[in-house]
Amino acid sequence: MTISPVFILAIESSCDDTAAAVLQNDKVLSNVVANQLIHNEFGGVVPELASRAHQQNIVPVIDAALKKANITKEQLSAIAFTQGPGLMGSLLVGSSFAKSLSMALNIPLIAVNHMHAHILAHFIDEENFDKPDFPFLALTISGGHTQIVLVRDFFDLEIIGETTDDAVGEAFDKSAKILGLPYPGGPLIDKYAQLGNPKAFAFTKPKVPELNFSFSGLKTAILYFIQKKVAENPNFVEENLNDICASIQHTIIEILMDKLKLAVKETGIKQIAIGGGVSANSGIRTTLKNAEQKYGWKTFIPKFEYTTDNAAMIGIVGYQKFLNEKFENSAVVSKARISF
Repeated sequence: MTISPVFILAIESSCDDTAAAVLQNDKVLSNVVANQLIHNEFGGVVPELASRAHQQNIVPVIDAALKKANITKEQLSAIAFTQGPGLMGSLLVGSSFAKSLSMALNIPLIAVNHMHAHILAHFIDEENFDKPDFPFLALTISGGHTQIVLVRDFFDLEIIGETTDDAVGEAFDKSAKILGLPYPGGPLIDKYAQLGNPKAFAFTKPKVPELNFSFSGLKTAILYFIQKKVAENPNFVEENLNDICASIQHTIIEILMDKLKLAVKETGIKQIAIGGGVSANSGIRTTLKNAEQKYGWKTFIPKFEYTTDNAAMIGIVGYQKFLNEKFENSAVVSKARISF
């Protein structure tokens, strides 16, 4: 038996955002994120700089989360933290703090898989957002992952399709870099795509067996296409930016949808939930909502703040693990790669 209410302090530090959240059962009381703008000038995340920034940010962020939730640390029931996957230096900052605080307060420590959290973010109690029923298919799309996951229960998940090379988020960002857009470029492609013609330019979709993905070939095709066009007209990108972005985004969305349709056909499951940073993309969101009428699916799109890296999603996994007494001791280790 567990006492009610349960207060979970969650810590997320897998990449370049330091985040802390407090949940009361499955409801978010606070969700604080400190971004690291220092990486923008380097065109990508610099691991060493990320871990140093986490060290600077973690205490103020946790303090802000507790104050916003209007509770004291003595009221906490457990500490949840991101165990992996992610950058080792960044993960270690979060795990070390979580271990120390759980020991100091003598409360349970809960390790959370970052990708598991992106999926279970749908179970946060949020007004006007439905929760999927089990089983459902989850499309997890981010800068580091592209997966189709069969979710049978909170802790029964199976990856049935994944990328064989690059992740979809990387395809967006690298394409943006080819176009000369600043980092992070994915959101900019989405922005310009809304103003362009998605059928202006055709890019070949990769032929990958079963439910797996590949984006490295598409990136190469985009690079060669731009190089050829710029050689013919130095102003090609500037003159056609909206149409180029719309065509790139259209192709990526078609690749994702083709695999989702196949997954639905193979499993018979028509409940689709998306998660991960790329699920913030407006084109993907619109296409999935349209699929409800077009294919008879029921689609679940998380609240925008729960798509990018955040601690609230870590907290909801922490809450479910707390109910099932899935605790760790101080010997638990961070992992750059981790499976469900």
